[in-house]
Amino acid sequence: MRNPPSDAKLTGLFLDMLAAEQGAGPNTLDAYRRDLTDFSEFLGRSGHSFADAETQTLRDYLADLDSRGFKSTSVARRLSAMRHLYRFLLNERIRSEDPAAILSGPKRGRGLPKVLSIADVDRMLRRAKELSEADDASPAKRLRSLRLYCLLEVLYATGLRVSELVALSRSAAKRDARMIVVRGKGNKERLVPLNEASRQAMADYLAATEAAKADKKSSVAASKWLFPSFGESGHLTRQHFARDLKELAVASGLQARLVSPHVLRHAFASHLLHNGADLRIVQTLLGHTDISTTQIYTHVVEERLKSLVRDLHPLAEK
Repeated sequence: MRNPPSDAKLTGLFLDMLAAEQGAGPNTLDAYRRDLTDFSEFLGRSGHSFADAETQTLRDYLADLDSRGFKSTSVARRLSAMRHLYRFLLNERIRSEDPAAILSGPKRGRGLPKVLSIADVDRMLRRAKELSEADDASPAKRLRSLRLYCLLEVLYATGLRVSELVALSRSAAKRDARMIVVRGKGNKERLVPLNEASRQAMADYLAATEAAKADKKSSVAASKWLFPSFGESGHLTRQHFARDLKELAVASGLQARLVSPHVLRHAFASHLLHNGADLRIVQTLLGHTDISTTQIYTHVVEERLKSLVRDLHPLAEK
C-alpha cells in the first residue's frame, strides 16, 4: 500500500471506532492505546508498522513480551488488542489480509475471583457503621465515615462497578426509590434494586450532607452527584474510595490486599449464587453483556449443587 497512514493515525481511527460503534469507555480506550503504542514502538525498532507487519513479526512481539516478564494474562490482552486492530484494518481495506488471525495466545487457566466471606463483609459493615456513629468524631470526619458506610452498603447491595458507584447521581438517594437506574459500560442503562439497608444508608448520608451545606463553615457545596468532590470529575474518584476501603479493611481486622471495590462486587455475585440466585439474574444485575463473563462464578454454583446432593439425596452418605 502506497504511503499508508502512520501507526498513530491508525490507532486514533481504531479508538474512534471503538468509542462510536462499541461504546467503549475511557478506561477501555486508554488500555487499548497503551497496548498499541507499545506494539507500534516494537515494530518501529525493526522497521515495520501496523500496515506492513507480518505474522512472524507479531509472534516476535509476543515473544518479546514474554522475555520482558509479562504475565500470560497481559500477553493475552495484548494479543486481543492486536486481533481487534487487524480486523479493523481489514474491514477498512487498509490491509488485504489479517496477520493476527492464526496466532494463538498463551495457555492460561482462568483464575477464580477473590471473594470475601459473608462474615468478612459483615465485619466491615459493622466497623463502618461504628465509625459513622462515633460520638467523638468531628463533623467532617463523621461525614466521611457516613459516606464510606453508604458506599459500602450500596456496593454490597447492588454489585455496581466502582465507576458506576462513585458516579451515582443525588437523585439515586430518594427515600422511596427501590430501584436505581445505572449507566454502565457502553453507555447502557439497567435497573438495579436496592435493599432497605442501602436505602437507609443513603438517606442518612444525604441528610448529613444537607446539614453540612447549611453550616456556613462547611466546605460542602451543592452538587448533582451523590458523592461529590472538588476534583475534575466533580465526584469521588475510584482511587479515593479504594484507599478508604483498604483502611476500613485493616480497621476490621482484614488484610488490605484482599479487599477492593471489585472484590466487593465479586462478593455480591458469589453470595447471591451461593444462596440460590439464577446465573442469568446475576448477569443482568452485574451488567454483563455476555453470560460467559458471569460464568467465572460457576464454581459457586457447582459447590452449591454438590452440597445439595450431599445433604438431600436419599442415598447420600450420612
